[in-house]
Amino acid sequence: MKAGLPVIVIGAGPVGLAAAAHLLENGLTPLVLEAGPRVGEAIRAWGHTRLFSPWKYDVDAACARLLAADGWLAPRDTALPTGEALVADYLEPLAATVALAPHIRTGAEVIAVSRVGLDKTHSRNRDDTPFLVRIAGTGGSFEDLQARAVIDTSGTWRTPNPLGQAGLPAAGETEAGTRITAPLPDVTGRDRAQFAGRHVLVVGAGHSAANTLLALGELAAAEPGTRISWAVRGASAAGAFGGGDLDGLPARGRLGTRLRKLVESGAVELHTSFTITAITTSTDGLVVHGATADGAVDLAVDVVVPATGFRPNLDILKELRLELDPGVEAPRELGPLIDPEFHSCGTVPAHGAKVLAHPEKDFYLAGMKSYGRAPTFLLATGYEQVRSIAAALAGNQAAADAVHLELPRTGVCSSDLGSGDDEQSAEAGARETSCCGTNDPVLLGYPARTGPLKGGRMEA
Repeated sequence: MKAGLPVIVIGAGPVGLAAAAHLLENGLTPLVLEAGPRVGEAIRAWGHTRLFSPWKYDVDAACARLLAADGWLAPRDTALPTGEALVADYLEPLAATVALAPHIRTGAEVIAVSRVGLDKTHSRNRDDTPFLVRIAGTGGSFEDLQARAVIDTSGTWRTPNPLGQAGLPAAGETEAGTRITAPLPDVTGRDRAQFAGRHVLVVGAGHSAANTLLALGELAAAEPGTRISWAVRGASAAGAFGGGDLDGLPARGRLGTRLRKLVESGAVELHTSFTITAITTSTDGLVVHGATADGAVDLAVDVVVPATGFRPNLDILKELRLELDPGVEAPRELGPLIDPEFHSCGTVPAHGAKVLAHPEKDFYLAGMKSYGRAPTFLLATGYEQVRSIAAALAGNQAAADAVHLELPRTGVCSSDLGSGDDEQSAEAGARETSCCGTNDPVLLGYPARTGPLKGGRMEA
């Protein structure tokens, strides 16, 4: 009944395109649906950010083979790409390859996934019934497509965590509108006018927050009147300062050292144990109402930068039979392996189709979305996920089960925009990202320890 139908891949980021490449190598037909007008649309939003993972860790093996067949000139292995370079020098050429180009459809926003003729309450012949994938049209219209399997690699960029407590928006947060910026703003570049001469509050305790604070410090030195406040929920910001000269990642160590100096100099006003309870909007700006260990604090600011992490959008999957970890919202078997209370990005074991499976046969979450709210996603892990999934869908169970990773010290990580990660690059003045915090779309990598992971696991 499903013969001849494609495997639909949701999202044309690095993991989505890698899924398509592995499906092709397994003799299957992919159809990649990208909501944006171009591939890698989410990455373009933080394109000014430089990765600290060199190119050798940013390219999937199956994708490299497709590119090589089209005469692609690979970037220097040891160079550190920006997000823009990742798109321009890798994703765009990949999407234009002879093999992959016919299988990518942009401007196709998936709004629901179900089974043809069956809602989630119906079991009879469910596994043999094609998937129905609905994409948005114009003027409220839609188009329904059918698929033999679905791999959702749509990520979490569109669903940032709110600023308020308990995982909920604070009173007045929605009404604040554009005075609360998008995550990872280009403070010294295209977004400069939004911050110059303003009082800016950064919320979050990870490397994305740190990078934004450093950029604001640079801006404040050039633009009189620029004032910087920083609010963290913890009792200390020490975690954001990192290990300094003792850090195994020199760029990350420099980031923490520079941030500490910025705070100690008084250029950044730090508020610890700060919980946002409400936000009031006026013609002059915002008043952020907070509860702290010392009592209530009201901060009058012009703009707020959220660095509070991301969560998966599961609304489009309501008609599917999923089993998710109740805490991190990852596939149930994966949840305990990635729980941030017990794992860093370097201690997550390799896993594939078996761990990612749901009661809904032939449906998989992969890439960052598969990690739900956990901060431990590795880009290389995402590539291994889709390699295994493609093998499973092709009926090659041995290959699907033989999951493995050969990673550098802590792998190629996703940072979080809540504890999320930008760092100062080893290349002068450039920004880059680091691991780990709450789920974030920025792709990272670390220097090698020695040898591959043992059993898919490595010390952080």
